[in-house]
Amino acid sequence: MTRSIIRRSRQVRVLATLGPASNTPDMIAKLFLAGADAFRVNMSHGDQASKVEVIQAIRALEKRYGRPTTILADLQGPKLRVGRFAAGRVELAHGATFVLDRDPTPGDASRVELPHREIFAAVEPGARLLLDDGKLVLRVIDHEPDRIITNVEVGGTLSNNKGLNVPDVVLPMAALTDKDRSDLAFAIDQHVDWIALSFVQRPEDLAEARKLIGGKAALMAKIEKPAAIERLEEIVELCDGVMVARGDLGVELPPQAVPPLQKRIVETARRLGRPVVVATQMLESMIKSPSPTRAEVSDVATAVYDGADAIMLSAESAAGDWPVESVAMMDAIGTSVERDPMHGDRVRFTETRPDPTTADALAEAAKNIATTVSAKAIICFTTSGSTARRVARERPSIPLLVLTPQMETARRLGMLWGAHAVHTRDVDSFEEMVAKSKRMALRHGLAAAGDRVIIMAGVPFRTPGATNVLHVVSIIGDELHSHK
Repeated sequence: MTRSIIRRSRQVRVLATLGPASNTPDMIAKLFLAGADAFRVNMSHGDQASKVEVIQAIRALEKRYGRPTTILADLQGPKLRVGRFAAGRVELAHGATFVLDRDPTPGDASRVELPHREIFAAVEPGARLLLDDGKLVLRVIDHEPDRIITNVEVGGTLSNNKGLNVPDVVLPMAALTDKDRSDLAFAIDQHVDWIALSFVQRPEDLAEARKLIGGKAALMAKIEKPAAIERLEEIVELCDGVMVARGDLGVELPPQAVPPLQKRIVETARRLGRPVVVATQMLESMIKSPSPTRAEVSDVATAVYDGADAIMLSAESAAGDWPVESVAMMDAIGTSVERDPMHGDRVRFTETRPDPTTADALAEAAKNIATTVSAKAIICFTTSGSTARRVARERPSIPLLVLTPQMETARRLGMLWGAHAVHTRDVDSFEEMVAKSKRMALRHGLAAAGDRVIIMAGVPFRTPGATNVLHVVSIIGDELHSHK
């Protein structure tokens, strides 16, 4: 029996988070068929053992649908939380004095434990402390080695173990906790494709994760701290991909500051040739409703127009009532936007100047030639995926078919704009390269008899990073029949 091959008609990727509402093999398959190109496994929830079957279910889709699957393991990162209260919760009044200290005794309306030594050393008078996703705001008046004295600027109810954000200070904290190191080792053992590092503040935060990954997965930096914006370009240069994590970013910054920063992060990542994901609350109302608000649709569409590589669902697909419908809506929005005649102009509004390399020059040329000769697809042969990333950075108006002998590369490219990756045997000669390109274009429905396709590769073959060939060929139409 011939397996069916799934190929998306849109260029932007859809990343779906798995959770209680969607972590069974049946639901994972439904999300895939609805449009999910990649799956996020959130290491913040559940134990490692429960994720083994989830990962296996994702991989099972490969044989069933003839397409490499993509898995991103999202590390929790250093979560800052206050301690517990004697009564479980307290009311903090506006203008009151409230103390955070190192005393583990259950707190009251005047004080509570803060079990994070690093904050006491770094905080300064005037700094804000945000509690419970920014619902309560404290302003530091004074601090001692074991006490931080604050004024309550925005009061409210504060209960046990609520989260704490420190937006005005770069904290001297390692980006990886002991839990993260354990989860990272587990994820590598399970052969996931991407590792997302939470709460990146500076380029140095990426070093330990990169070392522990050891080249066995791609590294994605989550931009969710204001401090990261100050060194954004350095961070993007040192990672393999970027996520605009608007949740905590929106807590630590005024809401109106997030949209321009989102555009800046997307533009920086695109300019430097790194896949970029826009995430958090994209279709938030679909957690409970079968349809989104018009504002949410517009929000997703904006990310697509800006040229983001992927748009992500969080609770909508992980814990909501309508996970399949949420993925289908993302798919529909992306498809609709890309059919807009103005989409191409808008998505290429970001200027992506090629680096002074042969590979970059050929990638830019491939996009221009495709328009001139009305080619139907760009086909690139790659081992590491770098050629595909260079072409995708140009945002060509036609599909990108990526042929690679490395399954790991094919899987990682599931996060890349427009890439349809195929795991296939490598070629040994120019003639074989041309013949295989034609067959693959026909087999995957990218071209028909009389169409032109553009081929990119490196000669000598099997040499990573040697892209130096651009070739335009015409499809006859009988290439599949003549191949045995």
